[in-house]
Amino acid sequence: MYGNRTEDPDAGDRPSPADRRFAALRGCERILSGTRPQTVRERLAALADPPDGRGAVPDLDARPDQYGDGVVRELELRTAELLGTEDAAFFPTGTMAQQAALRIHAEAAGLRTVVTHPLAHTDRHERHALGVLSGLRSLWPTTAPRQPTAEEVRALEEPYAALSLELPLRDAGFVLPGWAELRAVSEVVREEHGAALHLDGARIWESAVALGRPLPELSALADSVYVSFYKTLGGISGAALAGPAGFVRTAKAWRHRYGGQLFQQWPAALAALAGLERELPLLGGYVAHARTVAEALARAFAAVPGARVHPAPPHTHQFCLWLPFPAEELEEASLALAEESGIGLFGAWRERELPGLAMTEVTVAAPALDWTGSDVEVAAAAFLDRLSTLRKV
Repeated sequence: MYGNRTEDPDAGDRPSPADRRFAALRGCERILSGTRPQTVRERLAALADPPDGRGAVPDLDARPDQYGDGVVRELELRTAELLGTEDAAFFPTGTMAQQAALRIHAEAAGLRTVVTHPLAHTDRHERHALGVLSGLRSLWPTTAPRQPTAEEVRALEEPYAALSLELPLRDAGFVLPGWAELRAVSEVVREEHGAALHLDGARIWESAVALGRPLPELSALADSVYVSFYKTLGGISGAALAGPAGFVRTAKAWRHRYGGQLFQQWPAALAALAGLERELPLLGGYVAHARTVAEALARAFAAVPGARVHPAPPHTHQFCLWLPFPAEELEEASLALAEESGIGLFGAWRERELPGLAMTEVTVAAPALDWTGSDVEVAAAAFLDRLSTLRKV
């Protein structure tokens, strides 16, 4: 069996935390946050034979892609069609895609400054790649845990090549701007400042649903758009940059330079196409039901000092739950509930700003749709019971 084992020399053959979570969630009868994890065999089988008859069966007798043709090119064209852009380029990772996008805009403008947010993926989760790889400097219109306003962008005192806007801003709680504010930001960046607007749309699929706007209308506000195929859509990996044909041609050149011109990528491309067909039509239900789940969790933890659901109501189908306990205790209570009762209530917990205050991201997807508010409250009460028992040991 392929898997991770703990590095603790006293642990023996005890599974790693990742393996334990994988096994616990696979054994659950009900899951509130996220989806039931699959084995490699199950993932391959789902691609070849869509579950519940949802989605087209891919032509498994077709020639595999080579350096971006075949099914990879099919995915690029489908992505461009959905977003209403002239073209799109597949990238193996979103980090690589965004590095390429901002570099292209910077070189076109002859400027090394780009506008980002300190909580954005580009600034927080990419090991300072903008500066290290591309020599770019980030300028922040705000450090507040929310989206920047048009007035804050207008007040920027330095010229910049592009503004990158993450939709939604995950590390602030999956928060979105309002549609009017988003349009205003776009106008300031593109018309008043003469810069490019880049959408970090790793989760643009549900953002469009939450904003009540078609994907092409949302994409039209920007000069380039990045999308992810494994976040939300459940793909294996991969991303795309979309925009005008000339931009995409240049993006493909930088993809090659960054090492992203892979020989074959058909598993990721097939999984992405399946996600677009199977998950995209369901996102409206996920976003709507997230409000029911969030309200129920707020009621369930109302008596716990410091407990918080954010944002309330959720902007998309994802939101954050904060509880005033160490992450390791909350993690153990979550796994115990899953292993003993077959209820997968939460994903991983982690401590952020303050010790003893932990957060988990709640993702409302297909498994959560049959949970009523009462179901959520009952399960949360059972979770608190296990947490109380663990804290007494």
